[in-house]
Amino acid sequence: MTILLWGLVRDQPMAAVLERLRRLGAPVRFLDQRRVLETTVRVDAGPVSRTCLTVAGEEFDLDHVRAAYLRPHDSTQLPALRTQPPSSVRWRHAAEVDQVLNAWSDRTSAYVLNRPEAAAGNASKPYQLRAVAAAGFAVPATLVTNDPDRVEAFLREHGEVIVKSVSGVRSRVRRVGPADVARLADVTACPTQFQRRVPGTDVRVHVVGAEVFAVEVDSDADDYRYARALGHRDPVLTAIDLPADVSARCLDLAKRLGLPVAGIDLRRTPDGEWYCFEVNPSPGFTYYESKTGQPIAAALAGLLAAAELCKEPTR
Repeated sequence: MTILLWGLVRDQPMAAVLERLRRLGAPVRFLDQRRVLETTVRVDAGPVSRTCLTVAGEEFDLDHVRAAYLRPHDSTQLPALRTQPPSSVRWRHAAEVDQVLNAWSDRTSAYVLNRPEAAAGNASKPYQLRAVAAAGFAVPATLVTNDPDRVEAFLREHGEVIVKSVSGVRSRVRRVGPADVARLADVTACPTQFQRRVPGTDVRVHVVGAEVFAVEVDSDADDYRYARALGHRDPVLTAIDLPADVSARCLDLAKRLGLPVAGIDLRRTPDGEWYCFEVNPSPGFTYYESKTGQPIAAALAGLLAAAELCKEPTR
């Protein structure tokens, strides 16, 4: 039995987990997306279907996988394929490999971090916020609309308002300013998410199985990920211990979303209330690990290694 890693080796979280697994001596099979054009997939139908991969002539039966860590990108957007039209043989081949591996990841009995069907909830922030509220976190007043009049009323009611992506596509979180107010008609082109700005301190939490790693972020930027680009000082990150009830809520939230591994964005207000903004199903944890020394990659590798040792399926 083996552990499957699927993604790009230059991806820092993937590289960190791969290095940790090798240090543990765990059996690892790394499926490099850069070789997607050398990869073929075969699904054998029958009473029990089987999925086999062949990479550069070497076949691998996915039934041998006991645990998997997934951080795949869209293979059709790799440099070798980015300029290919969707009608091309190479583009369709890459798309098919992605589709088959995603389908396998959802139905396999192996322990998967994380299954695509669970991660898909990140495509709708309003949907995700329902789970956030159900887990007991405060949620900022939120408006998703393409009606400029409703945006105007929301701004009057809440004063300081944040605008952000409604989907899982990465975007810069920022305050609505005078220039935005002057072009509110633009929202008619696409539903946009607005939230009341919540004052306080950002806390990033990584849930890995039953472990919780929390980092307090000291930054004066609305989106600390882009602090330097926005002309602010670099964030200062400090590992902290969460209150027991907040830690329990994080674990509950990850479980509700079906995510053994999750990056949860919290904010602690000056009066001690905890808000949750969103949950990342494929967190880039290495930034936080490098700043704090928290053993997140080791915890993730430990989960995979423990699952690989199980004699029974872990689903």
